[in-house]
Amino acid sequence: MLCPQCDMLVALPPLAFGLKAVCPRCKTTLSTCWAEPRKQPVGYAISALFMLLLANIFPFINMRVAGIVSEIKLLQIPQVMVAENYTSLATLFLVLVQLVPTFCMLAIILLCTRAPLPLKLKVWMAKILFQFKTWCMVEIFLAGVLVSFVKLMAYGDIGIGTSFIPYCLFCLLQVRAFQCIDRRWLWQDIAPAPQLALPLQVGRTGLRQGVRSCSCCTAILPADQTRCPRCDSVGYVRRRHSLQWTWSLLVTAIMLYIPSMLMPIMITEALGNKMPSTVMAGVILLWGEGSYPVAMVIFIASVMVPSLKMLAIGWLCLDANVKGKSRADSERMHLIYEVVEFVGRWSMIDVFVIAVLSALVRMGQLMSIYPDIGALLFAMVVIFSMFAAMTFDPRLTWDRASEIVNKESQGD
Repeated sequence: MLCPQCDMLVALPPLAFGLKAVCPRCKTTLSTCWAEPRKQPVGYAISALFMLLLANIFPFINMRVAGIVSEIKLLQIPQVMVAENYTSLATLFLVLVQLVPTFCMLAIILLCTRAPLPLKLKVWMAKILFQFKTWCMVEIFLAGVLVSFVKLMAYGDIGIGTSFIPYCLFCLLQVRAFQCIDRRWLWQDIAPAPQLALPLQVGRTGLRQGVRSCSCCTAILPADQTRCPRCDSVGYVRRRHSLQWTWSLLVTAIMLYIPSMLMPIMITEALGNKMPSTVMAGVILLWGEGSYPVAMVIFIASVMVPSLKMLAIGWLCLDANVKGKSRADSERMHLIYEVVEFVGRWSMIDVFVIAVLSALVRMGQLMSIYPDIGALLFAMVVIFSMFAAMTFDPRLTWDRASEIVNKESQGD
């Protein structure tokens, strides 16, 4: 198997249940052997869908202020945002917290149970499953709900509804279902990998041997073969115009980040007085009220992480053009790339906090909270920075680590 992160050809050893194979150069997990590889993910996925159904039927959370009770269900959150003319935020909530996780769980059930579906449909579902995995933000929304609790405790009594526990279980079960799915095994179960006539040498990169790895199904293909015969994905030895796409998305995220920090993300109306609040204003308010842990969480997730992520992506792009790098340099940049990919999506926590507050705090002139334009801009910053990280090809950080290669064969 060609490592998708550093392009090193690795011979996968026989794996016992519960063990995984990692790349000896960049330590990326290549394959995992699970006991009952079909039954486990199917069981977790079915249980997750059942919990999601329960979570949408019953009340989610409630709040009591001066004898007035406000109670919401999960599906009422996007309804409130649509009523406030923030359809874009409502769509993000529905897609990232409801529709994408539901599709992924259904795809896992159908693929792992070998449902009698057309091969093209199975291939399409598997391709979408692994592309959508990053955009399942159930656990991030749940963290946003917990942060909302701390914010609202200063105004009234907060309680959980009947569906809160099922939603927490849904979060855990869908994460576990994803963990039990091995990309290489699943694709081998759908269709065998295409045969390769070229001789291969373990320990050398695919670039040096004239082969490439399919970014979708991990099949090893000749370097000049752009379309994978198994999953029908188009690819190249290196992602075409990777740095150009990454730079353009990064610059767009930076241009949106500045106004998202300056413009209000929500408006609090109390006794007829409207008080706009920016990201930093919310952090300062929480800090002043003594909620130091929550203030730090919001500051790190909404200010530090986006800023450092954009700086790190820019550094990766600049480093990809540096010649004569050592192995230690490549390992350091690879670590930065992994951190960027992992933490970037958690910046969406502030957007989900606003969604929960806007839906729950609806008490007329006594107290109401509305989203504002800054929330939409900040959500776009997170999305564009995630796309920037996705379009960057991490193999570029390893190409010049050991030897000079023929530029014409890179396909960049």
